[in-house]
Amino acid sequence: MAITRAKAPHEATPSDEAKAPHEGDAGEAGESPQEARPRLTSPLALTLLLILMVLLQSPLRRALSAPVMQSWTTVFVAVVIQALPFLVLGVLLSAAIAVYVPPSFFARALPRSPVLAVPVAGAAGAVLPGCECASVPVAGALVRRGVTPAAALAFLLSAPAINPIVLTATAVAFPNDPEMVLARFVASLLVACAMGWLWHRLGRTDWLRPPAHPPHEGRTKGAAFWDSVRHDVMHAGGFLVVGAMAAATLKAVTPESWLRTAADNPVVAILALAVLAVVLSICSEADAFVAASLTQFSLTARLAFLVVGPMIDLKLFAMQAGTFGRGFALRFAPTTFVLAVAGAALTGAVLL
Repeated sequence: MAITRAKAPHEATPSDEAKAPHEGDAGEAGESPQEARPRLTSPLALTLLLILMVLLQSPLRRALSAPVMQSWTTVFVAVVIQALPFLVLGVLLSAAIAVYVPPSFFARALPRSPVLAVPVAGAAGAVLPGCECASVPVAGALVRRGVTPAAALAFLLSAPAINPIVLTATAVAFPNDPEMVLARFVASLLVACAMGWLWHRLGRTDWLRPPAHPPHEGRTKGAAFWDSVRHDVMHAGGFLVVGAMAAATLKAVTPESWLRTAADNPVVAILALAVLAVVLSICSEADAFVAASLTQFSLTARLAFLVVGPMIDLKLFAMQAGTFGRGFALRFAPTTFVLAVAGAALTGAVLL
């Protein structure tokens, strides 16, 4: 007679053991099949947006045919079309320099004296194109490779503001005011050198936390180049669109009397466009076309827009805080803003 042993509560049969891993997996996943919900992905969101636009095409067509919207569209398209080629060319050149030019080259080329290295590094921005997105990591690499921080910071501020692409774009945007090119060059270089010398005089090493690793470590140069291009085009292109939308809205919606009131007061006009440059965060290869569209304001006020924007704006503050530390950014950004506004006002009074 066969004797059947009762299964103890803590023992498992083979069928139970076969089921256990699946039950454990479900527990580790943290959700049951009933709890899984579909996610709104970018392609799905774009598809829904396109369907909505097709369904609402009649009211959209009527809204776009209004005079104010036609004026808005004209300004927006003009700014984007004019600025886009310069933005793309600037991104390609800055990515090539960031990836293919070794940081040790700058350490060897700069004078050993920080006082002399600051103007040399600042002037190097005139021949080495780089947008704001590229200048911050390049400056971090310079500091990490032994370049004096004062010189690296002067290069960080000057490269996006006085490089050939930016100056050419400024000349194209202001065909009837060629003095704007010289004024932008002089004011930006003066501010970059002043900030470098000020850091050399008053800066402390514990305020600066340089990055520990190169931004392209572990990747081939070709992959790093195209990653940099894609990143900068997406970021700079997005800010260009936002800036063009803001400029078009300012032209089409804001009452003319308000703009005249702000523009008629020289101090208010300079401060207003300086703050606007910080908020809009437009790439330096494209900001001249936005500034040129603000015809209500004086050339000096628009010069402040062009000098402040490439040196300190919202995205630059975030990048500087992430690269060098929040303590550095909280001290460096406000000082840069004050010197940039003062430098633009002084240069505009002399040259414009």
